[in-house]
Amino acid sequence: MGKLFYIMGKSASGKDHIYAALLENRLLPLKRLVLYTTRPMREGEENGREYFFTDEKGLDAFRKEGKVIESRVYQTIHGPWTYFTADDGQMDLDTYDYLGIGTLESFVRLKEYYGEDRICPIYIEVEDGERLQRALKRERKEEHPKYEEMCRRFLADQKDFSEENILASGIWRRFSNVDLKECIDEIILYIRSLR
Repeated sequence: MGKLFYIMGKSASGKDHIYAALLENRLLPLKRLVLYTTRPMREGEENGREYFFTDEKGLDAFRKEGKVIESRVYQTIHGPWTYFTADDGQMDLDTYDYLGIGTLESFVRLKEYYGEDRICPIYIEVEDGERLQRALKRERKEEHPKYEEMCRRFLADQKDFSEENILASGIWRRFSNVDLKECIDEIILYIRSLR
């Protein structure tokens, strides 16, 4: 029986770096769960790798077919952006283990959909000042930095990832990303212990 290992954490906590390192690790033959979004692609992103990039029409088509497992809409300064998980046939949990990234809200919905025994949380923590520095550094690399959106996400994460919400979601283990290599090594041991 396969499992879905699901990475969560506030923005700029290192989720993408951890995700990439875990997918590359030969000890963990994990397949990627790719979510969908209506937001524009960032520099360096590739359709089907970080997300499947779509529009409202594409989202509506999935909804009409009853294939949206969970969705979240964020009111950004650039308009509403939707992120969602679709039952699009990309996962075969009877055969393989998967790795995904999302929010506490999406984690809870996926647990409801696939069953608590099939989804394993990987919650990443970073001190807020360090996260803010990382977010600013990342945004400065963009051709057209969106600082207001960066700040909105930072503040929204404080509420979305409150201690109360973390506990209510059933998160029982946390991984501190002070040293990226140590954090990844700890997560690898955790995943191997659950397979």
